[in-house]
Amino acid sequence: MRTTRRSGRGYGKLVKFFRKKAGLTQQELAHATSYSYELVASIEQGRRPAKAAFTEAAEPVLGAGGVLAELQSEVDRAKLPKFFQDFALIETEAVSRFAYDPLLVPGLLQTEDYVKALFSSHCPPLDEETIELHTDARLNRQKMLTKTPIVQLSFVVGETALTNPMGGKEVMRGQLEHLLMVGALRNVELQVMPASAGYHPGLNGAFVLLQTLEHQHVGYIETQEVGVVISDPAKVSAFGLRYGKLRSQALNVGESASLMKRLAGAA
Repeated sequence: MRTTRRSGRGYGKLVKFFRKKAGLTQQELAHATSYSYELVASIEQGRRPAKAAFTEAAEPVLGAGGVLAELQSEVDRAKLPKFFQDFALIETEAVSRFAYDPLLVPGLLQTEDYVKALFSSHCPPLDEETIELHTDARLNRQKMLTKTPIVQLSFVVGETALTNPMGGKEVMRGQLEHLLMVGALRNVELQVMPASAGYHPGLNGAFVLLQTLEHQHVGYIETQEVGVVISDPAKVSAFGLRYGKLRSQALNVGESASLMKRLAGAA
């Protein structure tokens, strides 16, 4: 939480600066943005990180000229678990991102209910504020799905991730319907690895393969809240070979969509 508070304090100082420059009290800013006085005060004091919706409402009122909007991505990134923040920064420069997830729906494809179910089940338990921060940060990352310039996205998801009733049947039905909607985007390819596939390169665990604007290829692996960014060319190349093999062994896009429709109907 220390990084979150540090980013929040910097953002809060700017809000206070622009508010005073505009000749507004905290109460007047709260009224103008349709937020509570308590929230505005907490944001200025760095006790509560701002959400993107607050920044969007406050920018024109304060005449901030895009300064707060520019800082918002840093505030959002600081809400993420610390072990993931380095990769999240690299991810903002992605032109392509390929990922294999055997046990869970990928974070970029999760619904809000699914995200909350995951964080609410965390061991050891998280407090409500941390759950809210992590949820907001994960949902904000999903802007990658529709950002410009377009990012080419490919996901291979284990069938187990789609049949495990995370959060209950209603949550999973909504999640499966969301996957079908996102899978229809022209920059997204979504494939399912059948549980009966036998041996495949993904049995060693989840991984991400990413290419940046500068054509740098980066890998990422994560387990038990330990995340590792991999830049060694030989290791990243091996990731590429494995991912190609996974795509060839998984159901194709059409077959995967049909399976998700059946599972959604049965949920």
